[in-house]
Amino acid sequence: MSVITFNQAAEDYARIEQAILFLEGNFRHQPDLKTIAGSIGLSEHHFQRLFSRWAGISPKRFLQCLTLEYAKGRLEQAESVLDASYEAGLSGPGRLHDLFVTYEAMTPGEYKRQGEGLVIRYGFHASPFGECLLAVTERGICGLEFIGQAGRQQTLSELTARWPLANFIRDEETTRPLVETVFAEHGPSQPLKLLMMGTPFQLKVWQALLKIPAGTLVSYEDVASLIDRPTAARAVGNAVARNPIGYIIPCHRVIRKMGLPGPYHWGQTRKKAIIGWEATRAA
Repeated sequence: MSVITFNQAAEDYARIEQAILFLEGNFRHQPDLKTIAGSIGLSEHHFQRLFSRWAGISPKRFLQCLTLEYAKGRLEQAESVLDASYEAGLSGPGRLHDLFVTYEAMTPGEYKRQGEGLVIRYGFHASPFGECLLAVTERGICGLEFIGQAGRQQTLSELTARWPLANFIRDEETTRPLVETVFAEHGPSQPLKLLMMGTPFQLKVWQALLKIPAGTLVSYEDVASLIDRPTAARAVGNAVARNPIGYIIPCHRVIRKMGLPGPYHWGQTRKKAIIGWEATRAA
């Protein structure tokens, strides 16, 4: 996927986000295409073309992928899907699985040193879900965050706070190819390397998340069972919320047991957009 396409996708996402918010607030009235398009200041034809370019399906079909009934159905299937995935040693046909994501955890000593002596290169880039910040070390990607309303500086501050003694260098030339690989339409063509820094429990949760296939939704209780801590759903939720490598470590695939999306560090609307986007491709 080219940089131009990424820029276009980022521009599209801003409009898509507005449309999703409108649909969520008005779905009971079943608004027609003209009404949805008008809510974001576009003609019916322009909106249909934009939405199909970004999501690959119609707005109505996309909305169906975000309904409570859809989410509940995916949760009911999750147990068998995960069992099959684990038995096969990978997480199914999705973009993120064992063959394409390898990870390394920092040692307790490195964790204690808070990134001392580590060089972290970072860059701001367009993505299909808005602008993002990607950070990388010689050992792998250590951060991927979406830029929220607080802006670039706040997102960068969150990154530097996790690695307070590291040396940060802005370097889009280094990070751009990685962003293009992460969000490639048909998945990474080569393995992605991750460097994760967290408590032993957090690392265990994040490693479990990497085994959830694209298009699959699981509950916090499901993840707790995966790590043999069936009563630790609340602690799992806290670990999921602290995931520093968004999208690649797919915390967006974890929702509440009743089918509701639940919180997301980079905004609930973005979480729904990613879920719907993956669901259409998994289908």
